[in-house]
Amino acid sequence: MLYEEEYSSSQTVNSSLSKDGLHKKLSGVCAGIAKYYDYPRLGVRVVAVVALIMLPVATGVAYVVASVLLPENKYQ
Repeated sequence: MLYEEEYSSSQTVNSSLSKDGLHKKLSGVCAGIAKYYDYPRLGVRVVAVVALIMLPVATGVAYVVASVLLPENKYQ
């Protein structure tokens, strides 16, 4: 009990949105989003493909911008 009270608050990890290079298919944007929001990678990729079919220009531009602006994950 003392261990949890003493170390639980200092064990917080600053999570930030970044590309996941370990599980990437194209550039790691979908894998990074899935990791950040704790969603399954396959689900995020399916949503991205459906969005690409329904709104190809907006989704394509958003994906390219995210792949350029998001940093690589340093902690694989």
